[in-house]
Amino acid sequence: MKKSFRFILTLTAAITMLTGSFAGCNKETKEPSDSISNGGDSKTTDAAGNDSQPQAVREYSAFFAVPKNEITDDNECQEAIAKLIGAKCKETWLTGQTAEEAIGVMVAGGEYPDFVDASTGYDIMMDAGAFIAIDEYWDKYPNIKNFYTEAQWNNIRAEDGHVYIIPQYGNVNEVDMQTIHNDEAFWIQARVLKWAGYPKIETLDEYFKVIEDYLAANPTAADGTANIGYEILCDDWRYFCLENPPMFLDGAPNDGCCIVDPTTLKAIDYNTTDTAKRYFKKLNEEFKKGVIDPETFTMNYDQYISKLSSGRVLGMVDQFWDFQAADVALKQQGLYDCTYIPVGVTIDKGIEERYHSAPVLDVSNGVGITTSCKDVEGALQFINDILDPEILKIRFWGLEGKDYLVDENGVFYRTDEMRKNLDNQTYKDQHMCNYAYFPYYEGKARFDDKNAWAAEDQPGEFYETLSPEIQECFKAYGVETYVELLNPSQPSAAWFPLWSFSNTFNTQTDYGTAKVNMDTVKHEYLPKVVLSEDFDAAWDEYISVYNKNCDIQCYLDAINEEIQRRIDVANGK
Repeated sequence: MKKSFRFILTLTAAITMLTGSFAGCNKETKEPSDSISNGGDSKTTDAAGNDSQPQAVREYSAFFAVPKNEITDDNECQEAIAKLIGAKCKETWLTGQTAEEAIGVMVAGGEYPDFVDASTGYDIMMDAGAFIAIDEYWDKYPNIKNFYTEAQWNNIRAEDGHVYIIPQYGNVNEVDMQTIHNDEAFWIQARVLKWAGYPKIETLDEYFKVIEDYLAANPTAADGTANIGYEILCDDWRYFCLENPPMFLDGAPNDGCCIVDPTTLKAIDYNTTDTAKRYFKKLNEEFKKGVIDPETFTMNYDQYISKLSSGRVLGMVDQFWDFQAADVALKQQGLYDCTYIPVGVTIDKGIEERYHSAPVLDVSNGVGITTSCKDVEGALQFINDILDPEILKIRFWGLEGKDYLVDENGVFYRTDEMRKNLDNQTYKDQHMCNYAYFPYYEGKARFDDKNAWAAEDQPGEFYETLSPEIQECFKAYGVETYVELLNPSQPSAAWFPLWSFSNTFNTQTDYGTAKVNMDTVKHEYLPKVVLSEDFDAAWDEYISVYNKNCDIQCYLDAINEEIQRRIDVANGK
């Protein structure tokens, strides 16, 4: 997609332009900015009007309990942001431990970085009183206070009424502009769809029929290794790849812990429905046919990613974020025809699938400022400043002239060289600084009305990054993005998503204990159901143990109470 140049800036010129027009000034009025601190190393003047020494850049520390690459200390975009706002943050990530283990060590020592996102160790931090109450300060920081609506903040508040964390994700500005389906789906390789003539796949039976036929005609890959028809990840908490498809097969959106009946507004346990039985019976049949990998229930997550990365696996159910590493590996090997395409499969024709959702607010976790922080107001100012539209532009687009260009209509785009640079992890670590585990807006950009918040959600730019194999697939289905392959997201119900509630469960409550028991039974018995020679007997045993060991009604009652609470909050009650 060709675009004409408006102009090209060098990196130095870009930083100079941004500094001159932004630091301490409103871009349009040239008046002092209300939202961004006048920090950085620009010169200031004393009362007599004489130049004073440059202000030092404030430095903060952060720990995020998830694995991720660290950027370099001399990262270019981080330095550009620091020049504008007078602050920077050293981010560290989870290595060699679980989130609970890493957070547990911090709590035991009583010392924390300035910012922490504890991931699944959030309750440990809260029980230790390790976060400061953000809402006691936020009147001075409008970008923070206005980041969510009052109703949304009310859903985030702790039991004592205070806000201790800022959930970073799901804040969509104006309209959802996702190009990648980051959620759950039945996935199938592009080469399989091409071989089958790009068929329309609507049901579970049709999905497996395409895989069966391709596997029969193509038992091995080009290098002679055996193709694998279908893979199921069932490692630890990731067993959702096995157990929750019945929810989607019945046309429900991803509430995660249940289906909500749209008429009664009551929770339904999807684990024992007729659709669940049909789904697991289908898996049992496919296993007996040799379509499902015999090692599927013994492999761990790393082995699963390795198999997907080999290009041998024709299909699976998963969330894209969970197998994204394999997607990257396939592209690095040039195996573009093995790229996975999402399919909105339901149990029967005529059911409207709801696999894709707009980004949603997850109130169960977020980034907080810890009690070890020596400069709480400065830390709040840092978050406030990186939510400024011009800083968001640098965080997710980079520097004009080096990372993107602007056409005559004001639309951002990248050259092939820029795209190649930003596909290189070493380059990204040295150059880009997303501060991606701090709050940000998705959807439309907040710095203008022409662009998406980030290049990956810019429709024209996204299409240009696709391989010819995927462009061919998209043309066959009449789409330009992965999201368009599925039904559009619908307006979220007041209670959605309920997984943000069930993720907070623990064994200190009866319903939390019920959930643990449900998970334990499913994790033990569902693989047996799939592998069994006698499906009906195995299914009956599963249902019997499930009903005997799990207080399902207690679990559903808690969810129903939360559904009503969220409805009341949305209605201002």
